[in-house]
Amino acid sequence: MLTFAAALLFVLGTPGPGVLSLAGVGSAFGYRAGWSYGIGLFVGSNIVMLVAALGLAALFLADERLRFIFTILSTLYLLWLAAKIGLAGSRIAFIEATAPPGIVGGIALQIINPKAYAVGTFVFSNFPFWPQNIITEITLKFIILNVIWIPIHVAWLAMGVTINRLALPQRTQRTINVIMALAMLLVVGLAIWSTMFSAR
Repeated sequence: MLTFAAALLFVLGTPGPGVLSLAGVGSAFGYRAGWSYGIGLFVGSNIVMLVAALGLAALFLADERLRFIFTILSTLYLLWLAAKIGLAGSRIAFIEATAPPGIVGGIALQIINPKAYAVGTFVFSNFPFWPQNIITEITLKFIILNVIWIPIHVAWLAMGVTINRLALPQRTQRTINVIMALAMLLVVGLAIWSTMFSAR
């Protein structure tokens, strides 16, 4: 369970359309618009996670080999995303918004956000800590996920509001991108370790 929580800290904190767009809204329109959009992201995220969890639970109960397939696919996507972040260059590329998207915009983004589905697949197909009762495991994962999700997204909103005012040097921005990519690679490593450990 601790490994699962540690992985979530990294996988939710690393860049994807959700946190990057939230930072972009905060940067362009401030906290008030950011809170509204963030609520939409929260609702949308839980919809996606529920779809992933319920669908995966049914599939895994039917065939454990599917768990392995989902693990491979989601891991490959996260590796690709890590490479994209690490090679992004010397600018922290927040997704810019031309108008405040609001709650509906946040929900809509998560519904079409490929990282949200990859994360949902990744966290619910890895880190087994209650294999004798998959429903209990999924419930606990939902609680832990949301407890971690909220402060991470608040932090990204705050970063979006403040970071563009700091005029960080290009080298610093490049270093931030590399650190975020390494954090995502750490998540993949934690998942592999957790899966191997639980199989013993």
